[in-house]
Amino acid sequence: MQQNPSPALTVLQSVQKGIVTCTRCPRLRAYGERIGEVKRRAYRDQEYWAKPVPGFGDPRARILVLGLAPGAHGANRTGRPFTGDASGDFMYDVLHELGLASKPKAVSRDDGLKLHKLWIAAVVRCAPPGDKPTPQEIRNCSRHLAAEIAALPQVRVVVCLGKIAWDGYLAHLLGLGIIERRSAYIFGHGAEYALPNGITLLGSYHPSLRNTNTGRLNRPMFSRVFLRAVDLAGIREPDPYFPATSAQLRESQYMKYGGKRCVRNI
Repeated sequence: MQQNPSPALTVLQSVQKGIVTCTRCPRLRAYGERIGEVKRRAYRDQEYWAKPVPGFGDPRARILVLGLAPGAHGANRTGRPFTGDASGDFMYDVLHELGLASKPKAVSRDDGLKLHKLWIAAVVRCAPPGDKPTPQEIRNCSRHLAAEIAALPQVRVVVCLGKIAWDGYLAHLLGLGIIERRSAYIFGHGAEYALPNGITLLGSYHPSLRNTNTGRLNRPMFSRVFLRAVDLAGIREPDPYFPATSAQLRESQYMKYGGKRCVRNI
């Protein structure tokens, strides 16, 4: 007997289709398409995705990771968040070590990479010139973030990579009436807030080359944020595809990367 697809997956597929076909920001669509035509020399033989990039991960996600926007020659090329660029190389290696990703590197959307109890998205779905979307473009894209969050009912922890992602998520909460003001939630690396809706918000510097090459963000700092996320999300059960989710391995990571924890209840 043929199994029916899970309702959550069906909803997410609909959300993803809406993202890919979105045309609300002509400037961003034109920029992404132009980059896909010009290309970078190293990728001359590749066909760029050059469309809005939907989220990616496990529909049963208990951790939601939010970035800023697709990289011009990263996700705008590959069609999957943090795939094919240095930021992704840094992040997925950490996620793999912690049992949240099946592989340490993301190359293409057909590389077989799977995530465990984790979903990755962005507050803006098209690559912006200079990595600087306008406030209106962020607002235009907020409907996609809201739809994706609504389709991920098991999320317990949100990790925002950078202040723009942080502000975008707070704007979403403000619009729903979950928080009264954004100023009560101050971004910083390792920032942690217990939100009124039962979700915990964590902040991390973005794993961009600008941060990792200068030492502003290093592997232990990044790993500590995600160890905390795993702990708060209550990810306990092992997964056959993710043997690293064993309690023994996670305990070794706590010993390796353990640091101070700070919780703020607002």
